[in-house]
Amino acid sequence: MLEILKNIVLEAGELFKEGYYNNKKIEFKGAKDLVTNYDVAVENLLIEKLTQSFEGFDVIAEESKNNYETFYNSIIIDPIDGTTNFVNKVPHCAISVGIYKNKKPYLAVVYNPILDELYSAQVDKGAYCNGKRIKVSQEEDLQLSLIATGFPYTSVENKEDLDFVLKALEKILPKCQDIRRLGSASLDICMVAKGVFDAYYEINTNPWDVAAGIIILKEAGGCIFNSLGEEYNMFEDKCIVATNGKIDSLLYKELKDI
Repeated sequence: MLEILKNIVLEAGELFKEGYYNNKKIEFKGAKDLVTNYDVAVENLLIEKLTQSFEGFDVIAEESKNNYETFYNSIIIDPIDGTTNFVNKVPHCAISVGIYKNKKPYLAVVYNPILDELYSAQVDKGAYCNGKRIKVSQEEDLQLSLIATGFPYTSVENKEDLDFVLKALEKILPKCQDIRRLGSASLDICMVAKGVFDAYYEINTNPWDVAAGIIILKEAGGCIFNSLGEEYNMFEDKCIVATNGKIDSLLYKELKDI
């Protein structure tokens, strides 16, 4: 089934690339939250193909009406994770599809068609990038760790969210090697899985931003928690923390009181 998923995402990747290099219709869902006609087109293609191949699975997708209460056997889709990058031709954007069976991780693909990097995982069978097995880093020192983060769109109208971003940077930046903000949660988590980043944190992500990355990271030996160090719930928790499993407690110490 993983090969079927990969082939469908690769097909959608051709439409993704068409939109990346051509003119697109852009609308705003919020002050900073963009959507293009290609977000909708890629999502529609994925839903059509995936529901044909994965019978009995419902769909939770960014540009569709979603009911999280249906989450059980679910395909969770972000057609373009990093739409702002996509619009501005920054090549850090991806298609993200996570499939959950009985509410548990099953299959995942995160594909960056612009850089032709395809991350994939099946539970208990490891994580891969372009067919090569990937593993998290072994870094144990926070001061030597490269951390990724993201800035929520809600920071425009929600001062609490803006305060979290600024306070987290103030606390963590002096105590790590550096912080990167690239603008695609799914790819950031995959880069933790690949050992490029040692950890990633962000607030106010949606299930479609992280559903696939969570599966890939766990299969690469990493850990996902909330800011209190508890098991992360992608439908309920405000903050996601993804790590190599070595610097967890050091990172939580900085985030827990923000």
